[in-house]
Amino acid sequence: MESFSLILAIVVVTALAFDFTNGFHDTANAMATTISTGAMRPKVAVAMSAVLNLVGAFLSVEVANTISKGLVDEAGIRPEVIFAALVGAILWNLLTWLVGLPSSSSHALMGGLIGATIASAGVGAVHGDVLVTKVLIPAIAAPLVAGIAAMLATRLTYSLGSKADTQASKKGYRAGQIASAGLVSLAHGTNDAQKTMGVITLALVAGGAVAPDSDPPMWVILSAGLAIALGTYLGGWRIIRTMGKGLTDLQPQQGFAAQTSAATVILASSHIGFSLSTTHSVSGSVMGAGLGRKGGVVRWSTATRMFVAWGLTLPAAALVGALAEYVTGFGSWGTAVVAVFLVASSAAIWKLSRREVVDHTNVNDTEAATEAEPAGVVTTAMAAVTPPPAGGTATAPEDPVPSFPSQATAERTPTTPTTV
Repeated sequence: MESFSLILAIVVVTALAFDFTNGFHDTANAMATTISTGAMRPKVAVAMSAVLNLVGAFLSVEVANTISKGLVDEAGIRPEVIFAALVGAILWNLLTWLVGLPSSSSHALMGGLIGATIASAGVGAVHGDVLVTKVLIPAIAAPLVAGIAAMLATRLTYSLGSKADTQASKKGYRAGQIASAGLVSLAHGTNDAQKTMGVITLALVAGGAVAPDSDPPMWVILSAGLAIALGTYLGGWRIIRTMGKGLTDLQPQQGFAAQTSAATVILASSHIGFSLSTTHSVSGSVMGAGLGRKGGVVRWSTATRMFVAWGLTLPAAALVGALAEYVTGFGSWGTAVVAVFLVASSAAIWKLSRREVVDHTNVNDTEAATEAEPAGVVTTAMAAVTPPPAGGTATAPEDPVPSFPSQATAERTPTTPTTV
């Protein structure tokens, strides 16, 4: 067993706390579409996702090695630097969870690590080539590739199933959704759980507990897998609502296409060691599936807020990480101040979240998830070039166009008189 100092123990506990927030922050990646289409009950869905996240954590260590050996220079890192990085990542995760925005836990972690490293050892301690090739390029490419694949898969799915029995088709695609959701959960474990493994391993190297260039010890793999699984089971219901209902309205066919496309991209990236954002991949595939169905609507106001959050993740987490590293530089009392700030801020965010509780009982409330938004220019253009279903120009019965009541419709809708 490795020898531990107090600061190293604090770093490991904080890393596992980040892994826990990563779990509930990213549950939506695997289960939002499955829950929103009714393929699985919410609590059953997150339980299945938790188990598969744990299994996925044991399948590979390539992504963990990218973070522990490739992103920053191990020689210039102290355990306090990693602690400061985790503070930035955790706070960004909690803030975006509070407002229900699907942002990247992976980029929050790497942003915090980059900011804290620069504050401690300078810009030269960050390996820019690794940052560009294995972080930034996949961040841009992943949602595009997953989105295009999901859009094409959705069109193919509707084309092949245009003459199939409606109810039988829905049942089949719901079963397919469950399988593909399980695949996304497994992929999430192989990618995101490893990021915490990489950070803990980096801390162990910095603290002299393990030799440089070591793979994650087995206890690190197990603890990281358990932490992300527990967070996944508790469910990030706010982000599940946004991903499942806030971006678009999905039918089972679209949910199956979206999840299968995202899982393929994530598993491929894990195999080659890209520290990919599963959030970017799944969000891109959900929007692609929304555009792939004739008459489908992507709510671009929600998507725009999400894109802004993506752009802010790296610099915001880096800034907080750098400030936290500056304070920890004053010694033990500085580290204690940062720890107290982290706990107090986390408690305040949790208290704010209690003002409007979102859980498995109301996660699919469409009215709360989003306000009515008309189809924008992109959606209209995509619908115009989408071929109609076989047999005519009308939308197939199993593919109803999602609609939102206009003011005129609301005025014609009879209301139940209220008895005083």
